This record gives sequence, C-alpha cells and structure tokens, in this order.
Amino acid sequence: MKRLTVYCASSARIRPVFFEATDRLGRLLARAHVEVVFGGGSTGLMGRLADAVLAEGGRIKGIMPRFMQEEEWSHPGVTYFEFTDTMHERKAGLLTDVDGVVALPGGSGTLEELFEVLTLKRLGLFTKPVVILNTDGYYEPLKALLDNSIAEHFMSEKHRTMWTFVDEPEDVLPALHQAPEWDADALKYARI
Repeated sequence: MKRLTVYCASSARIRPVFFEATDRLGRLLARAHVEVVFGGGSTGLMGRLADAVLAEGGRIKGIMPRFMQEEEWSHPGVTYFEFTDTMHERKAGLLTDVDGVVALPGGSGTLEELFEVLTLKRLGLFTKPVVILNTDGYYEPLKALLDNSIAEHFMSEKHRTMWTFVDEPEDVLPALHQAPEWDADALKYARI
C-alpha cells in the first residue's frame, strides 16, 4: 500500500474514542510510509488525521472544493492540496491512483462517499480494497444493513467480499493487504 484514501468526519463534537482511533491510524499509516489522501478539512476526524500523519513526518494530500477553501475549512498544515470546482470532482479525485479506501466513522458525507465507492466497486469501476473502521461499534447498524441487503437479494453473497470491517486501527493495514481480489468484470454479476 503506497497511497490510501481515508474518508472521515469533520464534526468536532464527537466522543474522544473516535479521535483516539483516528490518531492511531494516522500515525500507523505515516510510519508505514503510506501517503494519505483525505478531504482536506481542519476539524473533526479530518483535522486529527492530518495532525497525526504530519506529526510522524508522513505525507498527506487534501482534496477540497474551492468553496470550502474560501470558508477557510482547509487544514493549514497540509501543503499538498488539490482544489476542485465541485463535490463530484472532489470524490473522483479521492479515488484517483489510490491502492485502497478506509472509512472512519462519519456522518452523511462519509456515508455518501463510502456508498459511492461500494457502488463503483460493485460495477467493476473501482477494484481496490475497502476497509471500514468500526470504532466502538459505530458501524454495527451499517453491517446489519448490508447483511440484510444480501439476505433480501438486493446484493449477492459475492458482494460481501467488497468490504472488510475491522474494529481497531492496527487491523486496517493487514485487512487491506488480505482483501480478496476484485475483478473489473464485476459488472457481469452486478445485477442479481
């Protein structure tokens, strides 16, 4: 793994356990010489992720729409930035030339990004590993929803291998390395 996208929240009003896990992950990625690509924000888990990566001398790239930069939402310590015109361009940039995706706990933006990458993977348009960090059980409802989606035949059992849930930051890199191969021909079995 040379370059990973990390989806995460901008909210600063969340419990400390989420910040602690994000800090651990950022430090682990920097120590493993993994370049991190993220949404570029300075608050919440985005800010903590950037702080942790930078504290370990790691490399981090922010991708942010210009309207957010104009509101001064960009992390001041991140020097490697790409500014886009739209949120759609931002999401595309977050998936360009990366070796995998990690989703930390988050709200509607994080969930939207996560579901988009899973949809792209289901269609064979993104084939890299997707790991979901289930800090303090945050994603248990999502896990149940995805299981139910398979049980109700909205997705097939094969689609379950598109993602991996892990509970601890230390499990993220091993899960990325051990993720099953995903075929660009996935479109052939995208429809149930």
